[in-house]
Amino acid sequence: MTLARDPITFELFKNAIFSIADEMALTVFRTTYSGVLKDNMDYSTAFADAEGRLVAQGLTLPGHLGSIPTALEAVMRRYGDNIHEGDVFIMNDPFEGGMHLPDIFIFKPLYHAGERLAFAATICHHTDVGGRVAGSNASDSTEIYAEGLRIPPLKLYEAGRRNEAIMAIIERNVRLPVRLFGDLRAQLAACHIAERQFAELVARYGAETVKVYMQDVIDYAERLTRAALADLPDGEWSFEDWIDDDGVDYGKPIRLFVTIRKTGAHMVVDWTGTNPQVKGAINNTLSFTKAASYTGVRSVLPPGIPNNEGVFRAIEVICPPGTVGNGVLPAACAARGLTGFRMTDCIFGALAMMLPDKVFAAGDGGNTGISIGGYHADRSPFIYVDFTCGAWGARPWADGLDGNSHMMANMASHSIEVTEAEQPIQLLAYEFVPDRAGAGQFRGGVPFRRDYRFTEEEGVLQVRSDRRVHRPFGLYGGSPGAPSENRMEPEGENRLVPSKITTNIQRGVVFRHVLAGGGGWGDPLERDPAKVLKDVRNEFLSPERARADYGVVLDITAWTVDAAATAHLRAELRQRRGWVETPKVQRTDPLPAKAGE
Repeated sequence: MTLARDPITFELFKNAIFSIADEMALTVFRTTYSGVLKDNMDYSTAFADAEGRLVAQGLTLPGHLGSIPTALEAVMRRYGDNIHEGDVFIMNDPFEGGMHLPDIFIFKPLYHAGERLAFAATICHHTDVGGRVAGSNASDSTEIYAEGLRIPPLKLYEAGRRNEAIMAIIERNVRLPVRLFGDLRAQLAACHIAERQFAELVARYGAETVKVYMQDVIDYAERLTRAALADLPDGEWSFEDWIDDDGVDYGKPIRLFVTIRKTGAHMVVDWTGTNPQVKGAINNTLSFTKAASYTGVRSVLPPGIPNNEGVFRAIEVICPPGTVGNGVLPAACAARGLTGFRMTDCIFGALAMMLPDKVFAAGDGGNTGISIGGYHADRSPFIYVDFTCGAWGARPWADGLDGNSHMMANMASHSIEVTEAEQPIQLLAYEFVPDRAGAGQFRGGVPFRRDYRFTEEEGVLQVRSDRRVHRPFGLYGGSPGAPSENRMEPEGENRLVPSKITTNIQRGVVFRHVLAGGGGWGDPLERDPAKVLKDVRNEFLSPERARADYGVVLDITAWTVDAAATAHLRAELRQRRGWVETPKVQRTDPLPAKAGE
């Protein structure tokens, strides 16, 4: 007998299944131990059908789009028919479905009357999983074996019984087992919530109806995605960007290259031409490259399309093995977040050639990862892990966002008060920095800086950042954002250090990180002078840069624009610039400043 589809019931079911994934996310948020989860929110939750097809993903981290199906596929491939009620699976192996070692997956199969109907899934970035550097995400590791504990797909629970051998191995190989086990319990709690709420759905609708509607939710997302793709222009567009280096071969740029081919209701995102995998730990797994690709494409599609397997069916991602976007053994990948975020910006560049009125310029290149680890006087360990980003590229209709997380990650900032209470760190500054946003008709997001003062006897500072040499690009006349900076003792020695470092620090040392500014969009000489004045009053822009970048002359005693002087200066700047046509992409300033500017 064919099940009759009721559109109202389907809509109620769709919202219910997504609410389960969101409730799982709230459970992790409420019960986790570590700041990287409760503040940075570096985790995701999801719900898959009995065959491992993603049905719903919680509204957490876009950077995990596509990762859960890849990891769950690895579990099902390894265990086949040996999956039973009461089992719970754990894994983090980047070369068997994972992404990097701190990201630990937990999967729980859900049963009804002895039949497997679904899987609850969580992935959380754990503060530390061992390895040579506290935090397990150093960019200068050169092989996976130095990065921490590598867990293949294993049964953490078998028929409801916990595997104590696995727990003992984990406990002996991480620096903060109490925190890791606390976060694992948060993941297990989220899966328990999913199991309970899914049982309520099955009781309400019946097992057969639930199975049919889960498939319908996936098919529905596919139809919406293909319909949205069909409305986009057909063709091929390519874009190139560069990572400064991998933190091992300093000064050796790493090429990112993407080609988008769109035909009808299907899109191919092809990363052929991207740099071979590198020595440093910024190599992606294919699942994270897929996530970056899906995030970019998803951003130009209409809202309301469910994030599930249906979207992935319409978007094919290609990245050759052995490249920085698809590393193979023994590739180090602990700092692969940098490459994933930069790949998102790269695909935005290609999409901007396809849809110039919909796509914004490059953001700060985040996220920057900062880890500080060591031991207190009693030899108990401490580890502080922070991921920071906050300057969007300018949009074709508005300025870039200031102090807002990169689209690849819905991250929040750590509480300064909590950080100072829990860690041997003082935050001396957390503030916007003027004159660093890319100029444009719409300016890029204004970056911020943070000053960290270390208060324990000694420790290790690890920083993963970029956009020092290859600045965030501007689009359609917009200027690039200012480069990032890392400085030691900014109020004293003020020493500029590389974008990627692992170094010993002592009590009292101050480290400053300044994000790169977002790229601008559109001709800066077309920007409304009133907006320039507002930025100067808000201390986002100095009067000198208002003149040099925007051709706007201000009277800062009366806070007014000198309209005549502005018109004259803008005409002079246009002549100096000498544009025959507006450049689509700008990676350097459009004209050198005159002496004194």
